[in-house]
Amino acid sequence: MASPRIVSVFGATGLQGGAVVDALLKDGNFVPRAIARDPESETSKKLKARGVEVVKGDSLDKVGLVSALRGSEAVFAVTVPVFFLPDMEGKGELVQGKNIVCLVLDRDGTWPLLKLHSSLPSISKISDGKYKSVVHYEEKEAVREYLKSSGLAHASLLLPAFLENLWTRHILKKTEKGYDLPVPIYKATDLEAFAWISRDVPSASLVLLKNYADPAKQINGKAYPVVNANISYAKLAQMIGNATDVEVTFTGAPPTGMVAMDEMFAAHAEYSGLYTATPVPNPELVALRMKFSTIEEFMETEVKARFGH
Repeated sequence: MASPRIVSVFGATGLQGGAVVDALLKDGNFVPRAIARDPESETSKKLKARGVEVVKGDSLDKVGLVSALRGSEAVFAVTVPVFFLPDMEGKGELVQGKNIVCLVLDRDGTWPLLKLHSSLPSISKISDGKYKSVVHYEEKEAVREYLKSSGLAHASLLLPAFLENLWTRHILKKTEKGYDLPVPIYKATDLEAFAWISRDVPSASLVLLKNYADPAKQINGKAYPVVNANISYAKLAQMIGNATDVEVTFTGAPPTGMVAMDEMFAAHAEYSGLYTATPVPNPELVALRMKFSTIEEFMETEVKARFGH
């Protein structure tokens, strides 16, 4: 009997990792293993109830991860921004990412073969140094560069704005007549790149997992932007209004006062969401038979139910 093809998933109790676990279970070709800081949390218990193996693991605890990842064919890695939290010195995304990469390099030769990295590009590089303070982007890029230098088989997903932020970050605000979508620094005509993360990240991960062993597909070392729409926030507000049949407005909000966040919004506005060099949907992922979601499907499936009358 063949050994199970285990994919260890970081962030399995969160949006990205949880969606990847769901997709792996549904697909059936791989066995998800949830890596959780607290295997006894309510979310972890729900995963266990569905038959998912949940093991204790923390990207800041390299020693503890040795047993957590043993036997895995692949790892889906999400690093968590901590720059805005107190007492986080030495616990940033670069430390988290390096721990995972080093651990994989130190494996005993049987595990794991592939690392999928949820990532972001360097805004400093894109802007030729104009925006230097977007810490969470720079650290994810640094992890990606470290991963490249390691020689480890890997692929990275470059993510845009999360459509789910409408409710997970509460960016859609209730008004007397409907809703308002206030976005710092953005003008009505500025474009943003979007994805339905819980659909598109697992879809991209699955096609990469299924094809990475074929050298003809040339997946190793590549970074794949995952975008299902490149539109303005004003257009997004209009689409939400059409889906919910209520008034939805866009407001260009003032800066947040957090340098990293304000530079992020400014760069996204100036460079139309950062990924304009790649057509939408990404033809390389489409060639691997990824089926991208559409923003219209997102409106019908999620927005209408959550915000409509």
